[in-house]
Amino acid sequence: MTKERSQILIRKTCLVAFDILSVIIAFFLSSIIAYNGHIELSFLRYSYYLLSGLIISSLIFFVLLRLYDSLWRYASVNELLNVIIASFLSTIVYCILCTICPVTPPISTVFLYLLILLMLVGGARFGYRFLRLYASRHHLLGRGEHIESRVMIIGAGSAGEKILRETLVTPKINKEVVCFIDDDLSKKGRRIHNVPVVGGRNEILQQAEKYHVDEIYIALPSIDDKEVSEVLNICKETKCKLKKLPGIYQFLNDEITLEKLKDVEVQDLLGRNPIKVNLEEIMGYVQDKVVMVTGGGGSIGSELCRQIAKSHPKQLIIVDIYENNAYDIQLELQRKYPKLNLETMIASVRDQNKINDLFAYYHPDIVYHAAAHKHVPLMEDAPHEAIKNNVFGTLNVAKAADQYGVKKFILISIDKAVNPTNIMVIQKDYVKWLFNHLIRNQKQNL
Repeated sequence: MTKERSQILIRKTCLVAFDILSVIIAFFLSSIIAYNGHIELSFLRYSYYLLSGLIISSLIFFVLLRLYDSLWRYASVNELLNVIIASFLSTIVYCILCTICPVTPPISTVFLYLLILLMLVGGARFGYRFLRLYASRHHLLGRGEHIESRVMIIGAGSAGEKILRETLVTPKINKEVVCFIDDDLSKKGRRIHNVPVVGGRNEILQQAEKYHVDEIYIALPSIDDKEVSEVLNICKETKCKLKKLPGIYQFLNDEITLEKLKDVEVQDLLGRNPIKVNLEEIMGYVQDKVVMVTGGGGSIGSELCRQIAKSHPKQLIIVDIYENNAYDIQLELQRKYPKLNLETMIASVRDQNKINDLFAYYHPDIVYHAAAHKHVPLMEDAPHEAIKNNVFGTLNVAKAADQYGVKKFILISIDKAVNPTNIMVIQKDYVKWLFNHLIRNQKQNL
């Protein structure tokens, strides 16, 4: 920390020294030009007093306008405006001093002083920025020999430009921005700091492959969550690492840096705020009830069993065809809840007679049906097995629940029903139709 402070102090000291020198040069150079190369001796006699007043007043203005606090590698229009204002105020002081001085220089001296001071003070600062930019582009600032990742920025606006600028001027960031994506057709084909805008969101997949993109930064602070989710759902198909700005306030507060970018989470893909579930309230109705969970050894079914076990059911029946999974959850629940009335049955939902026997013996009040094949690539290769288990197995359990008076039947939706359309989507739609059909028949019988 001490080293950083000393470096900052050295930089500020050098900058102050250069500004003093700039004022001196601007003062004498403007006078030489105004007097056609021959400064009058009468004017030179008072130059010491004039110059002293200019140096002191200029430094005060530079400090007040924070010209020594800005990070000039990020210099923008605001910093330029402050330089102009400070130089203009210094020129006003020069005018006042000239009116007090017994010898009045030519009026052109004042204008020349302003022009030269602007060139020196502003030119030095922005020249520093552009030199760093050039050095960064040509890897002259100590960047690694290789680029760790190639970056695509979605959003060729101010936020995207600031992210690009930081990658260019920060030596420790071994990332190369290779292209921009923006839906604004007027920006397509143009360049931002020599990085091309290659098209809209429809070209993300194509351009990511073309430019061999490793990371994608979402710099769209002003659009709504739904639109962001649409973009993210396209981006996730690229298998690139995704990051996004947390929100618009970073943009408004000028806080856009690579550190502010956050990894994209599952919730970002929803296009809405995640629903907060009160499990205690939901699971309250299983208390003192006989509960059956089909597929109770699976990833979803086992978690359901854990939550149900906490809620003090009268009896919990786990049904699963895979004995290893069923045995694992059985041991876990017996260890955590020794007083739990637990039954573990090895049975397939395809076996209608076995399912009917279980319902006839236990008479469950509540059924959670979570038994299903769910791995999309495998089921695409074996759709007949998926249909047998996920459709006809569900039909067997639903008929048994209807026949033996189950009060609540909860069908766990197929969690792999995703885009593009696959066998899981077809099964889900068919099961929905099946349940609607059973409900209509039940109402007619009543």
